[in-house]
Amino acid sequence: MTTALLSRLDKLSRGFRQGFLSYDELTQQVHGWADAFPNLCRVSSIGKTPEGRELWLLTVGPDPDRVRPSAWVDGNMHASETCGSSVALAIAEDVLRLHLSGEDAPPGLSMSKAVAARLRDVRFFVLPRMSPDGAEAVLTTGRYVRSIPRDERPAKAHAHWRGQDVDGDGLALAMRVRDDGGELVESADFPGLMLPRGIDDPPPYYKVYPEGVIENFDGANVPSPYYLSDNQTDLNRNFPYAWAPDSTQEGAGAFPLSEIESRAVVDFSAQHPEIFLWLNLHTFGGCFIRPLGDKPDTKMNPGDLALYRQLGAWAEELTGYPMVSGNEEFLYEPDKPLHGDLSDYAYYQRGAIAYVVELWDLFKQVGFERKKRFVDHYSHLTRDDILRIAVWDRDHNEGRSILPWRKFTHPQLGEVEVGGVDPRVGMWNPPPSEMPGTCTSQSAHFLRVAALAPVVAIDAVETTTLAPGLTRVTLTVANNGYLPTFILDSAKALTHNEPLWADVACEDCELAEPSLAHREIGHLDGWGRGMYSGTGALYGPHTNGTTGARTVSWAVRGRGALNVRVGSCRVGWVTCRIEIA
Repeated sequence: MTTALLSRLDKLSRGFRQGFLSYDELTQQVHGWADAFPNLCRVSSIGKTPEGRELWLLTVGPDPDRVRPSAWVDGNMHASETCGSSVALAIAEDVLRLHLSGEDAPPGLSMSKAVAARLRDVRFFVLPRMSPDGAEAVLTTGRYVRSIPRDERPAKAHAHWRGQDVDGDGLALAMRVRDDGGELVESADFPGLMLPRGIDDPPPYYKVYPEGVIENFDGANVPSPYYLSDNQTDLNRNFPYAWAPDSTQEGAGAFPLSEIESRAVVDFSAQHPEIFLWLNLHTFGGCFIRPLGDKPDTKMNPGDLALYRQLGAWAEELTGYPMVSGNEEFLYEPDKPLHGDLSDYAYYQRGAIAYVVELWDLFKQVGFERKKRFVDHYSHLTRDDILRIAVWDRDHNEGRSILPWRKFTHPQLGEVEVGGVDPRVGMWNPPPSEMPGTCTSQSAHFLRVAALAPVVAIDAVETTTLAPGLTRVTLTVANNGYLPTFILDSAKALTHNEPLWADVACEDCELAEPSLAHREIGHLDGWGRGMYSGTGALYGPHTNGTTGARTVSWAVRGRGALNVRVGSCRVGWVTCRIEIA
């Protein structure tokens, strides 16, 4: 039976581990899983875009309505970063494979039986594509869209670029124009490759613009291209934590959660305080980005930092990607933290272990040395570096990115050349040959982190006769998971991070103290301590006391049964029935 189920799962794949799915293909994929395995997979929509596309959310795991520690993963919030959708789907598929394998070690998944057993009681929420409208525009036309292909800004009287296919080949790529003041020249070693101009370079010199037209063009003055020229909002600047207007933060949107896509994510997550882990998938670069995004590590909670060190060690081991501080290694401008970032929202406001992965380690593949600040990989490129990328594209990416230029008469600019570069596959996203390994390694890391979930259990129950008709019932509530029931030290103060409570309902008996029918247990520590937390050293091998367990008791009159429910909205509930003889 197991073999047949796994074979069925394999046959349902639409090829997302080898390439990028259209919206229709993605829709068929998620509904195919839900139809084939209704006891393990449910698909729902958390919103609909202005172009009529659903924001499909997968809930993966048995008994999908039972509240328990849950892990969230989202992909493709930036339209061109389609590999995020593929990795999110790979994670969902691997969780299905885990459950369909029964108690056996899941074939093809590198994990211990202990990790597999723990994961079987974690629920997964998977949003493979946060921006289906933007992704569809990129996949079908090549047009650059940061997140969503719409612009509702009232101030549009200025000259600005609107990306579109001007030469009728179905793609909107780039245009180059000869100009004595041009900042670029064509490489003498690699035809068509544009390089920064040097003082020794002879003409011709070029300006490079997006393929498209200029709105409000005066016939003479060409506006500078701007990545949000015709698409207003970057979803990763539209979330509520530390939001700032676009005068301070480019791409912020009209107001926090002004977009349907970001609002749907927040609406859902606010209803699910049990989300303890949050993965936000991006491309490209090949690194994990962790909190803090707005402060240095010296200001980070030490317990949180120790936990992220452990995640970072696993990242290096399983994926080859480093994990870096958002503030210390991934600010585009020094001392200017991003505002309205999704992972900041998940970490600060939801109290989740949140981080970003920039999929596709292009710089490593080309052979660049690791830079001190990871973000410098994107901007600190010499002419030789650019040439090395172009050679890599030719030799290892079938020349998908560096393309010939074709002459064209532009309706506004006259003689131009169109084409030049298509960064969708090979630069923004990995080529098909690298997709399977990327999906496998990223899923392995995320599932390992998900296995850290708290595990609340009623470990022991004792009944003791105190007097005729009077019995003491004692039970021990324990957290047998790595993480504490409050998940992160920094999250303890959040209002939804409630402690454990015990509720007792009596059958044919009664509590001697009825006021104890609802009582606080409190939070329970987990056994994990992260990495380099200062505990467990050989020269001082001491541990905490029994901070991961709590013993409570009730005096009960009469015979019957107690139904006990222990838990919280943060970690879910466990129950037991105790017979009173």
